[in-house]
Amino acid sequence: MAEILSNARELTPQEVEAELDALAKRYHAAGGFGVDLMNRLGGSGESLLERLPAPVRAGLTGATETALRLAMKGATTSRRLVPDQKPGVDRMVSAAMGAAGGAAGLPGALVELPATTAFLLRTIQSAAAAEGFDPEAESVTFDCIQVFAAAGPLAEDDGADLGFVSLRLGLPGGVHKLIAQVAPKLGAVLGQKLAAQAVPVAGAVAGAAVNYVFSGYYREMAHVHFGLRRLAVEAGTPQEELAVRLRQRLQHPGAAD
Repeated sequence: MAEILSNARELTPQEVEAELDALAKRYHAAGGFGVDLMNRLGGSGESLLERLPAPVRAGLTGATETALRLAMKGATTSRRLVPDQKPGVDRMVSAAMGAAGGAAGLPGALVELPATTAFLLRTIQSAAAAEGFDPEAESVTFDCIQVFAAAGPLAEDDGADLGFVSLRLGLPGGVHKLIAQVAPKLGAVLGQKLAAQAVPVAGAVAGAAVNYVFSGYYREMAHVHFGLRRLAVEAGTPQEELAVRLRQRLQHPGAAD
């Protein structure tokens, strides 16, 4: 497979079970702080979205789709110029971007949105590389966009929606078609971020905190996604079957497979 590097190895059934357990723990841990942050910001994700002006809410999907298209170019180019950084460094850079955007309130947050989207995509690419995949391979690029279809860091989630870990390489229209499908869900997630940053000055603090959570969340979801892909190769088991077994762990913690 051109998209995966040559360090794959065969796993025993016991190792497969241990890997699935580790992925389930990683999935649960990724969103915990985000939900707590949402509660501190006040209300549910839907109530945050209601704080945005109606024209902004109406334009979220289109703005997100444009941001994703720009991010595809910017993230890949930046990886060629600047090497991947440690997760902690990435989260601090993301927080600084959120603070800068939030300092100017909603107008600043809207300007910052494409840059943050590109940065998040780059963190997803970094996680793909860490799991042994080539981020510039076409199918990996497809999957990096697909990770944005995860529930989002400000949502309580029991793992029922694991569509982002399933391969859809045969989707007509390729990556651009996928962007159009992902944009509405990601737009709602990013709308919560914009709402948190809408108040000048105070928005800088919220923007830093939200971006910090976002960068960590999508990196971890990427590790879940590409970790499952790697596991499918090493175990010789279809990824869809492994996704079902992972979902069972998420919905019924502690249950034996």
